[in-house]
Amino acid sequence: MVKHIIFWQLKDEFSEEQKKEIRKGIKEGLEDLVGKVPGLLEVHVRTEFLGSSTADVMLDTTLESVEALKGYAVHPAHVAVADTKVRPYTKTRVCMDYEVE
Repeated sequence: MVKHIIFWQLKDEFSEEQKKEIRKGIKEGLEDLVGKVPGLLEVHVRTEFLGSSTADVMLDTTLESVEALKGYAVHPAHVAVADTKVRPYTKTRVCMDYEVE
């Protein structure tokens, strides 16, 4: 199995109320991909965080394999969510992918 973890910071130009709606859209969009993308086993999006955090959103996904991760990256359903609900609103992205047994 493969874990795909991402942290995003939202752009500063958005108000706190806008950021709340953006986080909601990211969560709903990404969590809805389970069952649509082959090899995508679990998706958990965290949008509530402590004040000590330096990220606004965390994505924690589990995929069947490295090949499934590659397919996820280019799958039309994933690309649509990324292009409409994530990329327009984020200023930074940090990713870590790793294999688990």
